[in-house]
Amino acid sequence: MSAFPRLLLSLVGLLAAGCACAAEVRGMRLWEGPEYTRVVLDLTAPVEYTVFNLDNPHRVVLDLRKARLAKGSADVDAKGVVRRVRSGQFEESTLRVVFDLDAQIKPRSFLLAPTQQQGHRLVVDLFKPESAGTQVVRTVASAMPASERDLIIAIDAGHGGEDPGAKGPTGTWEKNVTLAAARELARQIDAEPGMRAFLVRDGDYFIPLADRYRKARRANADLFVSLHADAFHKPTASGASVFILSQRGASSEAARWLANSENASDLVGGVSLDDKDDTLAAVLLDLAQSASMKASQDVATAVLSGLKRVGKTHKPQVERANFVVLRSPDVPSMLVETAFISNPGEEKKLNDAAYRKRLSAAIVDGIRDYFHAQPPPGTWLASNAKPRAREHVVSRGETLSLIAARHGVPLAQLRSANGLRGDMLKVGDRLRIPLGPG
Repeated sequence: MSAFPRLLLSLVGLLAAGCACAAEVRGMRLWEGPEYTRVVLDLTAPVEYTVFNLDNPHRVVLDLRKARLAKGSADVDAKGVVRRVRSGQFEESTLRVVFDLDAQIKPRSFLLAPTQQQGHRLVVDLFKPESAGTQVVRTVASAMPASERDLIIAIDAGHGGEDPGAKGPTGTWEKNVTLAAARELARQIDAEPGMRAFLVRDGDYFIPLADRYRKARRANADLFVSLHADAFHKPTASGASVFILSQRGASSEAARWLANSENASDLVGGVSLDDKDDTLAAVLLDLAQSASMKASQDVATAVLSGLKRVGKTHKPQVERANFVVLRSPDVPSMLVETAFISNPGEEKKLNDAAYRKRLSAAIVDGIRDYFHAQPPPGTWLASNAKPRAREHVVSRGETLSLIAARHGVPLAQLRSANGLRGDMLKVGDRLRIPLGPG
C-alpha cells in the first residue's frame, strides 16, 4: 500500500474517533455548601447521562454517553462529602466518573445552557438527607429566647459558587465582595441590643434565588436584606441604591436591566421561576405582600437615608424592581446595591474593609431607626428601646409633600417638626421625621 492511502486511512480513522464522542469534559469543580456539595462539569456540548448511587462503600456514579475526558480535567481536590473522584472510559463511548463519598447522599442533577461567562455545564448536587434544615433550626433556637425575643435580620450575600456575579475592571468578582460586606453587616447587627443576624450564605457556594428568601422565612426573619454590587453598561454609573419589590416591573432603565440580570442567575441553580400557585394562593400572597411591601418601603427609605450620609447614591429615592429574592410574602425585604463594581473607583472601595464598615454602619443606622420607631410586639426592642427621631436628607427633585408621603406622616406635622413656614427645600437639607401622626 502506498503512503497516500495509508495517510488517508489514518485521517479517516481520526475523524471516526472524533465523531464517536459528541462532547468533551474540559473541567470539573466542587463547591461545598452547608446543605449539599455541588459538582460542576464543563462540557463542549450537551450530553446524555445517568446518575445512580452505590453502597458499601457509598458512591455516586455518573455515566456520560458519547463523551470523553480531557487530560487533567478530573484532577480536583476532595471537598464536602466527596472523598475522591475517579474516572475512565466505562465503554468505548461512555465516560464514567465515580465520586467516593463519606456519607449516604441524594443526588440531583441538571444541564445548563451556555451563558455569557460559561459554556455547557452538567451540575450534580450531592445532598445529605439528614442535614437538611439543621443549620436554620440551630440558628433560630439560639436567636429566639422564650420572651422578648431578638429581631432576626437575614443578610443575603448575592451570588456565590458557580455564579460569580459581575466582574470589576481589575477582576474583582461580585460574589466575594458581597460576602465580605454581609459578614461585616452581620457583625454590626449582632452588636446591636435586641438584634441578631442570620447569614443566608456564609461561604462560596450558590443558593437558588427563591431558596434565599425561603431560608429567611424558615429563620423567622423580621427583615431580609440582599447585598449586591452589580455592573451597568456604562462604567461611569456610581452610587448605592436600595430596591424593594415592584409587582408592576422596574421603575427605571437601570432597575430593569439589573432585575433581568439578577433573575437570570437563578438558572444556575436549575430552579424554574414559573409560579405554580393556584388562584387562592395568589390572592393570599397578594394580601400578605401588601403589608410587607409597606414595611419594606419604610425600612428601605430609612436605609437609603443612612446611605446618603456615607456618600453619593445612584438615585434619590427607593427604587422598585421585580427581583426574585424580594418576593417573600410576609418578610419585609430590600436589595441594596452597595456600589457599581463596573466603576473602577467603586470597585476599589468595595475591596476596602474600612469602606465596608462605613457602608454597614449606614445600613444598620437605617434598620435601627425603623425598628426603634416601630418595634414588633414581643421583641426586646418593644420593651426596652426608646423611639429615635428619624432623619431625611433632601435630594434633587424632592418636595416636602413627597417626603411626607414617603414617610407616612402628615405634611403639617412634618412642617411643624422642622420649624418650616413654607414648603421650600434645598438639596442637602436634613429634615427630622416625626415618629408618627400626632
